[in-house]
Amino acid sequence: MPQDELLIDEVETQIYIIYGKKPSCHVYVIKGTNKNVLIDTGVKGNFPRVVEGLTKIGLKVSDIHLVINTHEHFDHVGGNIFFHETAFLAAHRFAATKIELQDEYVMHSAIHGEEILKVKSHIWLEDRLLFDIGNYKLKIFHTPGHTSGCICIYEPFKHFMFTGDTIFDKGVISKISDSGSFGDYINSLERLDTLKTNKVFPGHGSICEDPSETFTIAIRSSRQKLDDYKNQLLKELQDKKLEAKQ
Repeated sequence: MPQDELLIDEVETQIYIIYGKKPSCHVYVIKGTNKNVLIDTGVKGNFPRVVEGLTKIGLKVSDIHLVINTHEHFDHVGGNIFFHETAFLAAHRFAATKIELQDEYVMHSAIHGEEILKVKSHIWLEDRLLFDIGNYKLKIFHTPGHTSGCICIYEPFKHFMFTGDTIFDKGVISKISDSGSFGDYINSLERLDTLKTNKVFPGHGSICEDPSETFTIAIRSSRQKLDDYKNQLLKELQDKKLEAKQ
């Protein structure tokens, strides 16, 4: 069944994907032995879909204890406002400040006609921080590139990873947004590629069943895009020099 016809699916034991409809990202739910976790909240208008998905697995909004944002873009944080009174909201410190200040240079909500209501992140995440929710452990990796505040969330014993917009199935790479960097992006991908990973759960698109090939393609493509950009700039500089001489 096409993803846009699905609402929710169990992708690992007690881990569910609530499929996002554009422009929203996917929302992941982890039913932990100790705490329940939501990864990203989608756009504000996607909230009824999230509520419906939670209901199907026997949860209410108030049953979510922790919300982790993979980065600060509008399509990943728009639903935060509905959880901030009952759950802890967590984001990397570079993302948390932008979310709180509604930094439109980076969040890109207004230009997409989306409303982001002002809300603080309760927890500022750092690289290699670990959440133990009983049946799963969630290790945070700071993976800047797409934006400065991107993170990936890795289960070090079950060997799967939530990647937000850092990497997608079949090696599809993100654009480098404001506050991002191709150099940081390549470094982040290479770091992630050192981890044993059996499955990748991205913020958009299909679940990745072949992470090794995906990372190989993504790293190669990122390096090529960086080279292409540099060569384009050099060509433009040479053209300007020739024009100046004429």
